[in-house]
Amino acid sequence: MTVLNDIRVIELASERISFAGKLMADMGADVILIEPVTGDPSRQYPPWVDDEPGEGRSLYFLHYNTGKRSVTLDLDTLEGQARFRQLIATADVLLESEATTRLGDLGLDYDSLGKIQPGLIHVAVTPYGRNEPLSDLPATDLTLMAAGGPPWNCGYDDHSLPPVRGWGNQGYHTACHFAFMSVLTALLARHASGRGQFIDVSMVAALNVTTEAGSYNYLVNQSTVQRQTGRHAAVQMTGETQVLCADSRYANTGVPPRTPAEFARLYAWMQEIGMVEGFPEAVFLEMGANWDGPFDLSQIGTDDTITAIFMAGREALKRIASQVSAYDFFTGCQNAGLSVGVIYSPEEVFEDPHFKARGFQVEVEHEDLGRAIRYPGAPYRLPASPWAISRRAPRLGEHNDEVFPQAAAD
Repeated sequence: MTVLNDIRVIELASERISFAGKLMADMGADVILIEPVTGDPSRQYPPWVDDEPGEGRSLYFLHYNTGKRSVTLDLDTLEGQARFRQLIATADVLLESEATTRLGDLGLDYDSLGKIQPGLIHVAVTPYGRNEPLSDLPATDLTLMAAGGPPWNCGYDDHSLPPVRGWGNQGYHTACHFAFMSVLTALLARHASGRGQFIDVSMVAALNVTTEAGSYNYLVNQSTVQRQTGRHAAVQMTGETQVLCADSRYANTGVPPRTPAEFARLYAWMQEIGMVEGFPEAVFLEMGANWDGPFDLSQIGTDDTITAIFMAGREALKRIASQVSAYDFFTGCQNAGLSVGVIYSPEEVFEDPHFKARGFQVEVEHEDLGRAIRYPGAPYRLPASPWAISRRAPRLGEHNDEVFPQAAAD
């Protein structure tokens, strides 16, 4: 039993919203994916199972559509529109990313559908919003990210290099998370009021509010943050945080010690591995460990003692990293309560022991392929509302007869 059991979601197939539908399906919702009779284009997206193209072998489609059921409808026909209304009468949520006037032209907009199902939560996820003509212009994850702003925060200290776009459809994913959170909120509101509502998600707006201080700085005081290698963008460039470890791998020192307890644990770690001698700054680590009262980080650069203590913590991390492997540095910092990270490739992240231990690798059986496929697991863990991939992604129209039994009988 999980949070969205007994919730039915109708999803009009689009790569822009497939992750939102997946999040709902893997949290227990009955997600019915409506595809055109030719199938959703993402069924033909690489990469492929075993690098072999073919029907039902797109790893892209398989990942984004776990737990869903597939039906085929042509919404441009009266029959297709009638069947769509039939589904809406049984639905809790409609998830779509259609052109601004398409559903209205078909008589299938929220005002019309709300008369069929007053409790319907209609979620439209579009580039700039349902009533914005810009939403009908061609757009990709890349153009949306650029318009929303996150790439301005991402890149290298060398500003002769262009901004870097986050990989992995982060633009689509960000909007999908906003859509998912909105659905959960609207379901709570409906529980209290009995009424549905229309939710208008602008993908660009969702991205713009995830630029950390980038948008905030510009709107408040017209200042522009600067891209930095492996650390937060800032108006003023900050010190480097990436360090080369003994195994020639890099790690990001992340957040150095900031409290007496953290300085104490770092000092104890250096003692354990015999690195205190030969590290003159160790005296400042002891001072940090014995600091009385709050450690005021705002005084860094102004108060000589606080600055020396803070810099000693960062230098200690660099010194340790130069003597151990990147993974030992990571686990040692974790034991000391310090946030650092090994700089991994995506493939290495997936194989990390920590990810395996938390169940991020999930085997899903594919009887149609005669084997199981390993999938990414839960993006978050909710013990009281367990997450699970209930079934593989559907074949095209696999559930037509199941969803429309009368039509099959005819």
